[in-house]
Order: sequence, then C-alpha cells, then structure tokens
Amino acid sequence: MKILVVEDEPGIASFLKQGLEEESYQVDVCLDGNRGLQMALNGRYDLLLLDWMLPGMTGIELCAEYRKSNHETPIIFLTAKDTPQEAITGLRTGANDYIRKPFHFNELLERIHVQLRSAEAADPILNWGNISLDTSAHKVMQGSNEIQLTQKEFDLLHYLLKHKGEVCTRKDIIRDVWDIHFEYNTAVIDVYINALRKKLDLNDHQHILTVRGIGYIAQEE
Repeated sequence: MKILVVEDEPGIASFLKQGLEEESYQVDVCLDGNRGLQMALNGRYDLLLLDWMLPGMTGIELCAEYRKSNHETPIIFLTAKDTPQEAITGLRTGANDYIRKPFHFNELLERIHVQLRSAEAADPILNWGNISLDTSAHKVMQGSNEIQLTQKEFDLLHYLLKHKGEVCTRKDIIRDVWDIHFEYNTAVIDVYINALRKKLDLNDHQHILTVRGIGYIAQEE
C-alpha cells in the first residue's frame, strides 16, 4: 500500500514517513500544496495524508482540486484546527476523515486501516472483459471458469487491473508487487507476465501489452 504525506513541517513529515514505513507502507513525502497536488494526480496512491495549512495551496484547496479529477482515493486531514465547523468543511470538501494534532501514532494507524479496508470493500471485484478478479474471495473467474493462479500471479494481475489502461513500469511493479526497494533484475516480471498470458487465454479484445523498455499495460479494446 502506498501513501502520500503532504506536510510542511519536516519533523512531522519525517516522523510519519519512518513510522508508516515501519508498518510496511510505501511512503512519499511532499512539503507544499502545489507539488503535493501534482504528485497526488500523477502518482498511484492508496491514501493521502494532508496537512490543513500548507504553503502554495492549502490542504482544503488540494483536496477540492483532487476530487474534481474524480479520484476516490481516501484522504485523511492532519489538522491543528479543532472547531466542528472546520471539521465539517474538510469533510464536505471531500476528505474521508481527519485527526487533530497532536495525535497518537497508533490512532492514526487505525484510521488509515479503516479507510483502506473501506476502499477495498467498496469495490472488491475488478472486471476486465470476460475476466473478473474478486479480492474478497481471492478468486479469478473467466466467464464461468475459475482460473487457478499462484499468490504472486494473483497479486500481479490485481496490480495490473487496478491500473487498467495505464502503463505500469517495471520499477513500480517490482516495488509494489514484490516489495523490493533496491536495484533488482526485473526479468522475474517477464516470467510471471508470460504465465498470466497463458493461464488467462486472452481474447482479441484483451491484452497485456509490453511497453518496450518501460513495463506493461492491461488493455481492453
């Protein structure tokens, strides 16, 4: 799971990054609102942690602009503001939750867990042509036939379908699917892609395309 932290206080940002990475999250940090919005729009994040007051663009403004692009990624505000009206403003802008500073890290972790579970439960089935991947049942169906996949094949297909129509780079795949964060021979990805292609028996309208030198894309015509 990948989290974007937009927080302008370096000490808090560093604390959050270290703590979340110790919980096995992948964490990117940004210190200003304008850059944070671009990272949120262009990245692939499972959750955003936004400080309310940011240079360049406030967290409220960032949230509003992000939601205008129809992104449904969960957003949690980190805020020193403590009036009910300010909390309501944040939620109406599109945030899913907020936590007041100073906060206990374990409470923040639980709020993150709740939002990620809710997001997964809201849409547990990913469809791709005649193929459906059910994350709750951990099952892949092609029409009425169940396709038997290994755990890593399932994880890879899940990742490709979560980003259907987008190019998934080798760097992103090896990091997000294999949880490898250092230089590594990505040829292992090719082996699993070939296995998926064979097991799924893709038709003329479904393709796992190779983007030479970059990565792969699950495409549906």
